[in-house]
Amino acid sequence: QVQLVESGGGLVQPGGSLRLSCAASGFTFSMYNMYWYRQAPGKERERVAVIGSGGSTIINYADSVKGRFTISRDNGKNTVFLQMNSLKPEDTAVYFCCVRRQGIDYWGKGTLVTVSA
Repeated sequence: QVQLVESGGGLVQPGGSLRLSCAASGFTFSMYNMYWYRQAPGKERERVAVIGSGGSTIINYADSVKGRFTISRDNGKNTVFLQMNSLKPEDTAVYFCCVRRQGIDYWGKGTLVTVSA
């Protein structure tokens, strides 16, 4: 079955960096777009970034993270990454990776990122 496992979250000071990873299994990873979402306390889940499947050049970011976050993937390791630089307190959230497969969204359990002095 589809499994997504996020890691790499933690506590970081404003201006710092973190690299999130999402290890995928149970499907042909290279064939699917991969997404990062986040959900801050009391807010709706929002899409942070998307990266296209193997043959695609699609990469898009939410306006709030453009120029600071970079999404990438390693199809050989079935892993998608989110490099987060210049972190701000408003980036504090649980970060989830997601794959949409046959009309169904699959989610990991998320990894908590806290940006605080």
